[in-house]
Amino acid sequence: MRLSVVTTMYRSAPYLREFHERVTRAAAQLTADYEVVYVNDGSPDGSLEVALELQTQDSRVTVVDLSRNFGHHPAIMTGLRHATGELVFLIDCDLQEDPELLGRFEAHRAASAVDVVFGVQESRTSGWFDRLSARAFYKLFNLLSTDPLPENLMTVRLMTRRFVDALLLHGETEMTIASLWARTGFRQDGLTVRKGRRRGTTYSVGRRVALFVQAVTAFSGKPLVAIFHFGCIVIALSLATAGWLVVRQLVHGIPNTGWPSLMVSMWLLGGLILFSQGVLGIYLSKVFLEVKRRPLTIVRQVYHRSAEDRHEPIKRAG
Repeated sequence: MRLSVVTTMYRSAPYLREFHERVTRAAAQLTADYEVVYVNDGSPDGSLEVALELQTQDSRVTVVDLSRNFGHHPAIMTGLRHATGELVFLIDCDLQEDPELLGRFEAHRAASAVDVVFGVQESRTSGWFDRLSARAFYKLFNLLSTDPLPENLMTVRLMTRRFVDALLLHGETEMTIASLWARTGFRQDGLTVRKGRRRGTTYSVGRRVALFVQAVTAFSGKPLVAIFHFGCIVIALSLATAGWLVVRQLVHGIPNTGWPSLMVSMWLLGGLILFSQGVLGIYLSKVFLEVKRRPLTIVRQVYHRSAEDRHEPIKRAG
């Protein structure tokens, strides 16, 4: 197989037919030997039914139906495991990313001899809060992570077989896929692209905060190191303050009174202790989950055409 197109489905039914028409047209301009892998991530709408309908019309379609909703990133990894192409084009099917980017990405990959060409959003057209929170996410993440990410990174990307095989060597279940992309290495180039707008989003503020915590704690030990250094600073300041209080009373005869300052100190140290324990607890919970070796996703069924007609021409109306 020369090319695999991989996409995940969650509330995607309104976009699938147009997406399939456009992405197959873009793929056919590069090669006749391609496949399209749809991963149904427990979508509550009719995405699975639409994908199966597309499969009856196009023998190049494979549909992977997950047993429930496992999340965007695990679904992507599952789709990549079912892709067999020498090149793998990963893209969301909600049409925020143009399927026609495939041709541009392949031209750049061939000219630059890189293993990955990925999209970087040209500018965010959403509201001020979304732009501000996104900027804060990348700044904080790159400050705390050992694998920095390009700002405004997008899902859409074209990858070589050796990069995908290396990516799939990662066996952890507590992960964010963007960090795995960076951790895998190889030569990667980003191209600035324009991203469309979609009414509504599945990434609420709570999910974005959870994604940030997941991304940092699953791929970086810097918060633990920061806690150690911060503890050392608190100890040093406490010893210095204690010495100053002793000197003040013995030398200057000033009594050490003042309940307010004592209570403030207790609340401050108590808060620091609880915060540190919380960070340590997050790391311990991830270790607990990883040692269980649970599967990243569970596939209910894989729908594909027989090997005999897998490479038949695409059937088009008219």
